[in-house]
Order: sequence, then C-alpha cells, then structure tokens
Amino acid sequence: MSSVPFHYVDLRTFCYATEDDKRVEGALRTFLPEDYPVERAQSEGHYGDRIIVLSARVENADDIRHVLTQVASASEIDAVRAELDDRVDDNCSFFLTFDKQAAFGGDVERGDGITLRAKVEAYPAKREKAVENARELLEEL
Repeated sequence: MSSVPFHYVDLRTFCYATEDDKRVEGALRTFLPEDYPVERAQSEGHYGDRIIVLSARVENADDIRHVLTQVASASEIDAVRAELDDRVDDNCSFFLTFDKQAAFGGDVERGDGITLRAKVEAYPAKREKAVENARELLEEL
C-alpha cells in the first residue's frame, strides 16, 4: 500500500454506565496504533445515566495504514468491498461499524458498537471517485 487515499479516519464508541470504560477503551484500541491518544467526553443518557464517548482521529499516513490493516483482517472484508456503493456518502465519507465485544477480545468483526468514518480523497470530490478510490485501496489490502 504505497499511498493512502484517506484524509483521516475517525473511530468512535460509547461506554454506557453498565460497561467498564477501560475495557471499552481496550476494544477501541484494537484498531489503533500502540499508545495512540483516545479522547473522552462525558455525556448523560435520557434517564440521567453516564455515557462516555471515546474517540480517536487518525491523520498520519502510517497510522491510517495500521487502522486499515486491522480493518482488512475482518472476516467479511469481501462483503464490505461489495457494499462500497452503500458505504460512501455524497461527502466522500466511508462508514463501517464493528462489534465492540469482539474487538475487546482482539478480533475484528463487523457488527455494532464501534463506528469507523474515513474521509476518502477524491479529486474532484465526487462520490463516484471516492468509491473508486476506496475500492482500489480495499483490493490492495
């Protein structure tokens, strides 16, 4: 993978009152390079329960490659390639979700709990070009 056609990759997950925030952060770190900073924001649910939003923005090309290598290890990566038209929006953003429980165990599986949003480089900035660039990258992985 010589160049990375992403401007940045955002990863985000929520830690609910019933979950241990260190374990949830560990699940998020499955995708991140070692010692990568994770931002925390405290929020409140509808019934007053604590919610911690854990997020990281990866902008360095080497770090983005690390995240993409983790994404490529998902067992259903071929299905992601087939769904690219539905996973890239008009703003050239690529979306994918992963199973938080599996990530805590060090596995990368599609599911719910961890959201990945990547801004795809596209010149001109058109959805079709972004899909093409994302497809080329995923073929290389």
